Amino acid sequence: MAFIDYYKILGVAKTATEADIKKAYRKLARKFHPDINPNDKESEKKFQEINEANEVLSNAEKRKKYDQYGADWKHADEFEKAKKQQGSQRAQGGGQQFSSADFSGFEGSDFFESMFGGGARGQSRGNVRYRGQDYSSELHLDLKDVYSTHKQTLTVNGKNIRLTIPAGVRNGQEIKIPGQGGQGINGGPNGDLLITFFIANTTKFKLDNSNLYSTVDLDLYTALLGGEITVDTFEGKVKLKVNPETQNGTKVKLKGKGFPIYKKEGEFGDLFITYQIILPTKLTEKEKGLIQELAKLRA
Repeated sequence: MAFIDYYKILGVAKTATEADIKKAYRKLARKFHPDINPNDKESEKKFQEINEANEVLSNAEKRKKYDQYGADWKHADEFEKAKKQQGSQRAQGGGQQFSSADFSGFEGSDFFESMFGGGARGQSRGNVRYRGQDYSSELHLDLKDVYSTHKQTLTVNGKNIRLTIPAGVRNGQEIKIPGQGGQGINGGPNGDLLITFFIANTTKFKLDNSNLYSTVDLDLYTALLGGEITVDTFEGKVKLKVNPETQNGTKVKLKGKGFPIYKKEGEFGDLFITYQIILPTKLTEKEKGLIQELAKLRA
């Protein structure tokens, strides 16, 4: 198995932090994404290499195996098992006896040969089942797109995949689509597709967990005397009663008018509205006189 330097592919040092790897991956993925480079085979190949490198280096367990075993990192567990069996047999005074299963996936590996020698070379060659490579992809959406559950088609490595996007999915969240990764070898299972969501908020609402926050302008007269106003929620307009003598900065809660709670169908957070009282401008002389009279009454 040829050694692929994942660190070199992402352009990071072996001491790179998780944040460094994530930053490098996003930069390169945007540069070589098939949507940006249509019908460009070289960019498509580079994009696949970048995804493969990120899949390994962004996973602490896989990265540890890769750093230790290099090209044979995928077979680290089998190797450790075979190594323990070898140690056990030697402790019991037995010879170096192994079945072909002990060496599945290691045949021809320089690392394997250096540890066990060539005694098992050629056994079960060509019929080892390998799991397919996991694929990583990004899906960029607006906050309005994930307010309700819907279906969308995503193109990954030239393959159209129809997926259901659950309401309430969050920015940076990753979901797994089983079996939609690389094809398995020799009848092995397919890999998975890992999708990272990047959610842009272009709405007037601020999102915090599943709660929404907004500021609503309130005219002075309604604030003083009370009344009814119409306010925007994420799903449309509603009428809201304003109490007399409402102060600037007053907050009201609209229960259940927030954002959907992920994987909890029909459950929503709350909407918190802050009143911002707007003072009248361009007063007429008559209006100024009336306000002066009011000031005298309140003195």
